[in-house]
Amino acid sequence: MRIFLTGATGFIGRAVLSELLQAGHRVIGMTRSGDGARKLESAGAEPHLGTLEDLASIRSGAEKADAVIHTAFDHDFSRFIENCAKDSRVIGALGAALKGSNRPLLITSGVGIGGAGHGRLAREDVFDDGHPNPRIASERAGNELLDAGVTVAVMRLPQVHDTEKQGLITPLIEIFRAKGVAAYIGEGQNRWSAGHLGDVARLYRLAIEKAKAGARYHAVGEEGVATREIVETLARGLKIPAVSIPQDKAAEHFGWMAMFAGIDMAASSALTQSTLGWRPEGPGLIADLEAMRYI
Repeated sequence: MRIFLTGATGFIGRAVLSELLQAGHRVIGMTRSGDGARKLESAGAEPHLGTLEDLASIRSGAEKADAVIHTAFDHDFSRFIENCAKDSRVIGALGAALKGSNRPLLITSGVGIGGAGHGRLAREDVFDDGHPNPRIASERAGNELLDAGVTVAVMRLPQVHDTEKQGLITPLIEIFRAKGVAAYIGEGQNRWSAGHLGDVARLYRLAIEKAKAGARYHAVGEEGVATREIVETLARGLKIPAVSIPQDKAAEHFGWMAMFAGIDMAASSALTQSTLGWRPEGPGLIADLEAMRYI
């Protein structure tokens, strides 16, 4: 297939690009810079200049493709609500280019939107329309396209990791560096699900190849790692103390990260694995954190 890939030079997008090319697909990779275009050409992809703010560039990229994978997202979490709204507009633009065809669109969301209640694993067959996470805007936009006849599926991400980056944990490290102390909330028993970057990239490929309208997939290799274990691992790497703080001190310590630090984001990928025959193979989150260079 000829696949339009947004975020093609990003952390996840680069891995998806490599996976698609190795499988024999042709890729049109979106980038916002000349340097990014050169990197895409060097990798064997066709560069497409565009930005998330320029919806015309988004549509024109999708119009050239047999399928679309949308991994791009503005990760300025100080503007998280605004950026989630922007993502919904991008999804709408992609869908407008695909409407009236069978060309599939795979969008990206978070596992929390499949939350099944406190202490229970998020599931692929759950869509919590009242979830407080602003990222729900992405799935609502996808649902609107489904109603319009577009072949849309959703990839829900946990903490995606290798030894270079680890989702929300990467900015968490910078907060801990600045504070000089690593902290978890209460007993630190809330869990974060995780998936190794290589496994996640492979799942994106399988999902676009299967192209099932309305499907939701969880790129989860580990259902839940306790935040206390994560924080204590980071503390050892950073050579700073790990401490517990009460919930009412979370905003002071974590800043914008407080919205995530104390919540349970455990999730299952059982349905994803049975549907696509996907089996996570990469190292676990703690293994990657232990192998990471902190200097």
